[in-house]
Amino acid sequence: MSGQGSGGNVLAAICNVFFPGLGQLVQGRILAALLFAIFFFGGAALWFLIVPGIIAGIAYIWAIVDAATFKGA
Repeated sequence: MSGQGSGGNVLAAICNVFFPGLGQLVQGRILAALLFAIFFFGGAALWFLIVPGIIAGIAYIWAIVDAATFKGA
């Protein structure tokens, strides 16, 4: 990946729109991908408790922004 705003980051952000954590996986960040997926799907599964649903929404947005602004190592 080049840097912020690169084509790779845009592709990773688009991947996160469809499956939270997939963009981080595309960038090679396996732990971040697992955490975003767990927080999103765990919260979405418990949406009826309200707070986990809010956490899922935050994780969803955060995953997209994180993938789009990743600077690389």
